[in-house]
Amino acid sequence: MANEPATAPLIGGVTLLERAINYTLGSLHVVTPEAMSAPTPCQEWDLRALLRHLDDSMAALHEAADVGYVALDSPGDAGALSAGDGRPGPEVVGDVRDRARQLLGAWANGHRSGVVAIAGCPLTASIVAAAGAVEIAVHGWDVSDACGQRREIPAPLAAELLELVPMFVSDADRPGRFAGPVPAPTLASPGDRLIAFLGRRP
Repeated sequence: MANEPATAPLIGGVTLLERAINYTLGSLHVVTPEAMSAPTPCQEWDLRALLRHLDDSMAALHEAADVGYVALDSPGDAGALSAGDGRPGPEVVGDVRDRARQLLGAWANGHRSGVVAIAGCPLTASIVAAAGAVEIAVHGWDVSDACGQRREIPAPLAAELLELVPMFVSDADRPGRFAGPVPAPTLASPGDRLIAFLGRRP
């Protein structure tokens, strides 16, 4: 019971992160060796570069769970992918899949103070986990799109992320981190509205 006040605020963010990771693990199943050089919705990135970025992002989130601190210029622990652009596609996908599973374990069992410092700025761990969920889910969609599958983000997950994403993406993030929002049909699903808000075409 002594840990309850520190761990209770983590529950929502970690649950959201877990659901985003599980969705993205499903997207990794559709990757083929032939798709590694395919273009993605992320400008100037092919699928291999996107997977490397996804691995970097999950490495930073792992660091947040382990030690409660992430430096913005930290390269993470993605050396295998950064140095392995010529490696076979299945090996690269396997690395990302392993990273995702390790990340789940880290947030389930790791840092418990309830606070994570991002480049020295303290944030609640729940907020960091929720921001990670947005990043991972949307890039999971990008992966499936690059493979010609377009696996829709599950509506309940997308609806929750839609409520949170304005906290994490502002005009200052465009067009650097994200493209400008694109119109979504009036009756678009939560998943389509989420990716449209983040500059993807549903």
